Amino acid sequence: MRLAELNFYNDDEGKPIGIHEYIGKRPVFAAGNSDGDYQMLQWTTTATGYPRFGMFVHHTDSEREYAYDRSSHIGKLEKGLDDAAKNNWLIVDMKKDWAKIYPGISKD
Repeated sequence: MRLAELNFYNDDEGKPIGIHEYIGKRPVFAAGNSDGDYQMLQWTTTATGYPRFGMFVHHTDSEREYAYDRSSHIGKLEKGLDDAAKNNWLIVDMKKDWAKIYPGISKD
C-alpha cells in the first residue's frame, strides 16, 4: 500500500538515499549543477575499489540558458565550486566550454 508521504527528498542528503534505493549501489559517475547535488557527488566519489568521476555543470550563460552560482536564489552553486579542486571534481563552465547549448542556436 502506498502512503501519502515521501520516502526521501531528492535533494541534498536525499540524493544518495534515492540512488541507493532505486539502483542499489554507488554509481561510478555523478554530475550535478547546484549544491543540492553536493552530497551525491561526495558519496559517489569517496567510494573505494575503482576510479570514480564527479562533475558540476556551472551555469554561466544567461543568454543561451540560465546563469546561477554563489549569489543565486535558486540553483545555488557555492560549496561545489569551493570544494571541487580538493575532491578532484571537474567544473564545466557552460559559457566557456560549450559551443552549443541547444541545437541550431550558435554562440555567435
